Amino acid sequence: MIRIDQSKITQAAAQKLIATCPFGAISQDDKGNLVIGEGCRLCKQCLKADPAGALSLEVQENKAADIDSWSGITVVAEFLGGTLHPVTLELLGKARELSGGKMPISVILIGNETAEAAKTLSRQGADEVYVYDDKALHAFEPLRFSACAEDAIRRIRPAVVMIGATIAGRSLAPRLAARFKTGLTADCTLLEMRENGELLQTRPAFGGNVMASIVTRTRPQMCTVRYRVFDAPEAACSTTGRILQMELPAFDGRIEIVSAADKNAEKDLSEADAIVAVGRGCASRKNLEDAQKLAELLGARLGCTRPMVEAGHFDVKHQIGLSGRTVKPKYIIALGISGSVQFAAGMQATDLIIAVNNDPEASIFKIAHIGYCCDAGEFLPHLIEEIEQYKAKRKGAEEE
Repeated sequence: MIRIDQSKITQAAAQKLIATCPFGAISQDDKGNLVIGEGCRLCKQCLKADPAGALSLEVQENKAADIDSWSGITVVAEFLGGTLHPVTLELLGKARELSGGKMPISVILIGNETAEAAKTLSRQGADEVYVYDDKALHAFEPLRFSACAEDAIRRIRPAVVMIGATIAGRSLAPRLAARFKTGLTADCTLLEMRENGELLQTRPAFGGNVMASIVTRTRPQMCTVRYRVFDAPEAACSTTGRILQMELPAFDGRIEIVSAADKNAEKDLSEADAIVAVGRGCASRKNLEDAQKLAELLGARLGCTRPMVEAGHFDVKHQIGLSGRTVKPKYIIALGISGSVQFAAGMQATDLIIAVNNDPEASIFKIAHIGYCCDAGEFLPHLIEEIEQYKAKRKGAEEE
């Protein structure tokens, strides 16, 4: 923070400092004292322009976090509508990898009629499953669920807390971070555990133009991870973890859920095994019709980039990328897509990436397994024709 020696402030010096601040954070109060407000960004321009030496920079060292009393990894499960969200198993698998068998792994399970889900989690690598099961938890209510998760975390004292970046998870995670006065890294794409127990959390920053690696000095270290970023465990563990039935913590609720109904929604793009994705280089009506036809021929889903949503061609539920859906299909055909960091981060775990772009320098070619440098509009009719001919021959052979 910047300290002010009011005895050295003259009216002329005050006016100069007020004019110097690019954020308008410096002013004078009713008594003529110089005041630095909340708008200060510590750019230090005022220190350089201080004519009387009235300002000084005071650096306060943060007290070292009490890290020794926090250990292990905890996953906050998502159990809604009687179903365990797949992202929970993905996080549990990542927790097993990060622990390397050296740290305890626990899961917090909150919901109603959770018995089978608890057994699944105990078989998939959780040493302990803390279960909060009650009729009052049949539907997600942020404050009530936060109270349960907070109660468990205070008992477990884990060094790391992992939460799925779902609609519910994004509502729950910041509330928990605020209650523990700790940091929260959202939408992580990579997690690594250092030897000293620090979690290196990597996520896109500055609009997705760079990948930032973040370390949280406080405990617990909290992060959210999107569905389909990590792999779920392929097999159950040889041992089964303990299941602990917990009592609901005292809760002064201000919200009562009277009823809850499932929304009739189409299958999420994240679940697709095959995707045909289109970008600005494939934005004409004819190209979009051909892309839809190709998707139908392949039994694939149609996806898009953010500019295609902003142009009104698609709904946001079809968007692939950091601000859309994270996908991990068996293959994806990217048509007229440059391959920005935001888009690439949302589909880079795809088994096979086929890219079509007329710019040989397009970033998409850096991550593509197969690339065609040509116009997507010219490429599509030929590919459709080839697939139709192949299907016709195959059908004829089967009939014979």
